[in-house]
Amino acid sequence: MKIAIATKHFDEVSGHAGQCCHWLLYDLSAHRANQLLPAPHRVTLAKDEVLHTFEDDRPHPLDGIDIAVAASAGDGFIRHMKKRGCEVLLTGEHDPALAITRILVGDALPDPRFDITTSLCKLRDLFSRH
Repeated sequence: MKIAIATKHFDEVSGHAGQCCHWLLYDLSAHRANQLLPAPHRVTLAKDEVLHTFEDDRPHPLDGIDIAVAASAGDGFIRHMKKRGCEVLLTGEHDPALAITRILVGDALPDPRFDITTSLCKLRDLFSRH
């Protein structure tokens, strides 16, 4: 399983997942419950790789992820990721390490906090190509 967490400069779980360019990628395919978490791979997306505008016309650095975690995401982003075989989890958790730990032990993530810009994104997503 591969889990990608949208971040603000790799320090904090970020909102606006479709616009995010800094991701922590955890490859858990060889991970066992009694092991420490592997260090995440830092992925910095180029401007043309940001998922909101990515055309799906070539390989992407986040190809193959099973779960994307963010503080907020529009409906267009969620639909786009579903087409790519990825579930999107939204959370109010700020710490990426705590978010990944909660997911792995099966704990519920805290609900996302209200963000007025998310409402604006949802309005824009009504006209999205995804």
